[in-house]
Amino acid sequence: MVQLPPLYPILDAGFLNDATRLVIVAEELAAAGVTLIQYRNKSGNTRMMLEQARELRRRLIAQTPQSQNPHPVAENATRVGHPALGHPAFGYSVRLIMNDRADLCLAAEFDGVHVGHDDLSPEAVRKIIGPDRWLGVSTHSPEQVREADLTAADYLAIGPVFATSSKERPDPVVGLEGVRRARELTRKPLVAIGGITRANAASVIAAGADSVAVISDLVREPRKSAEEFFRILR
Repeated sequence: MVQLPPLYPILDAGFLNDATRLVIVAEELAAAGVTLIQYRNKSGNTRMMLEQARELRRRLIAQTPQSQNPHPVAENATRVGHPALGHPAFGYSVRLIMNDRADLCLAAEFDGVHVGHDDLSPEAVRKIIGPDRWLGVSTHSPEQVREADLTAADYLAIGPVFATSSKERPDPVVGLEGVRRARELTRKPLVAIGGITRANAASVIAAGADSVAVISDLVREPRKSAEEFFRILR
């Protein structure tokens, strides 16, 4: 069973001005100790998404020894790569997850894929990415949690927990009770998503989530915000 870190940042291209800003935010998160990041781009074309994804991997999985890395890794960040996927053993060790696109996950050499309820089935994605990469599945109701629990998914996401502006047509809010119910229905690692901030993250973990996915509350001051999340989620 995979082990999720308490903080699961999602880099949503819709919340960032350009590719340069995307990489800067990612590096600041890594410097704060973040070890898992999802890249999400709902509006870019395939070529743009692949270029951004490859740049994220190049910058976050550094090819140079730690002493030469201009962005020191925080104390709570690991410095070891992912040997099974051929990552180097120096620099940040950030597991990168591709939203929706299993094909781009392979092309960019990411560590996993996260799919929604209406995307490719978990079984189809697993056939594409193989047994070693992580597979996450979004759910929005007890019925979807039960269904996803029986799939090849490594972890499940439940939400939106609170009202969110990260989607144009969000699913109905499930609240903390939705998180509690999801926790009762699965033993797989559980990520809560949707409107989660430093003000409410602790209550979400208390409701049964193993990890909180955060988008907008990490954008303005990524490193400082991530460090505050870690203090709250200890």
